[in-house]
Amino acid sequence: MKAIRILVVDDESVVRDGVVTILSFQPDMKVVGEAENGIKAVEIARQAKPDVILLDLMMPKQSGLESIPKIKHVSPDSRILVLTSFDESDLVYQSIKAGALGFLLKDATRVQLLQAIRDVAKGQASIQPSIAMKVINEIDHPAELIYTANPLTPRELETLRFIARGLSNQEIANSLVVHERTVAKYVSSILNKLHLANRTQAALYAINEGLAESKK
Repeated sequence: MKAIRILVVDDESVVRDGVVTILSFQPDMKVVGEAENGIKAVEIARQAKPDVILLDLMMPKQSGLESIPKIKHVSPDSRILVLTSFDESDLVYQSIKAGALGFLLKDATRVQLLQAIRDVAKGQASIQPSIAMKVINEIDHPAELIYTANPLTPRELETLRFIARGLSNQEIANSLVVHERTVAKYVSSILNKLHLANRTQAALYAINEGLAESKK
């Protein structure tokens, strides 16, 4: 099994050391770099092309929030998991809007951290339950958007429900009995029609609209 290649970014050496130590005991994970600020994080991301980047938000020289779009530019396939002490709703939303796929507080358990890394590595959104509502409240897309002049098709609505339940494109394809490329087209159409930036926002939007519940 291919190990998840991880870059750990935090200005506190004690935090970095602690995270690296935890990850070192995981056979499916490998730390490929450490950075104490956003500038160095971008440089390492450009060279190492990690699968997952654990990114602190509040750092000197260049914050995590400033670094997210720059990291996505130099290493677009890297998935970003924000790991921070701050849960202000605007920071959560701005991080996800900038391109982060997950958001986790530093008081999370070791189990939560490892699961979040594995989920993000698979392209699945991972937001700590205690702060998920903060993001939902920041999404200013009312329910009427689904019923605009360019509504979601039945298949797109079904896909949106699956996204909200955390399923990957392949898992959605299996459920709908279609090719994974078809699901990717559904996802792209959903984001365009609802004016959302990524599937994390789509998942939170669907949850907010009650679409995550299984149909009776």
